[in-house]
Amino acid sequence: MAYNPNIHHRKSVRLKGYDYSRAGLYFITVCTKDRECFFGEIVGANDRSPEIILNDAGKIANDCWLEIPKHFPNTVLHEHIVMPNHVHGIIELTDNANVGTSHGMSLHDNMDDTVGTRHGVSLPSNPNQFGKPVSGSLSVIINQYKSSVKRWCNKNRQEHFQWQSRFHDHIIRNEQSYKTISEYIINNPSKWKEDKFFI
Repeated sequence: MAYNPNIHHRKSVRLKGYDYSRAGLYFITVCTKDRECFFGEIVGANDRSPEIILNDAGKIANDCWLEIPKHFPNTVLHEHIVMPNHVHGIIELTDNANVGTSHGMSLHDNMDDTVGTRHGVSLPSNPNQFGKPVSGSLSVIINQYKSSVKRWCNKNRQEHFQWQSRFHDHIIRNEQSYKTISEYIINNPSKWKEDKFFI
């Protein structure tokens, strides 16, 4: 079937007009296709706190996440976790591609932190500009991350592995939101059975 923009167009669900290459803190969730538990399992009960035990693919997903700043000098990684079927992480984009700090941007307490976006491709930095994604933008970073994990899976006889085609993001607007999301990431294994990604 030929491409028909009236039928096949996927409307972006990113925040309209927002520049996803600008400095800021972003909470990211990347899921496996159909939420297949591909990266390991949650173990622990009774006297042990639940924890994620990563398999080889999960270790690669973790290692590739940690490599992001080597490929994108304008990034600083905060809390993250690889779960059986998804990855949560906070990525900070800095103004300066050569300098990053663990809290390089100031968080504005008076900004509304309820604005978030889910899955999709970022809007270009100029809302009227279409075409290639902006270098160093959130979409470019996450797409490269996903490609790196998929490439390893393909080379290691795990070709059936697939990512969900899009990813979830939330723009972190203030310190309280940052703390809440960080705690959510840290406690994710212990809340696994309550997690919306649990199968």
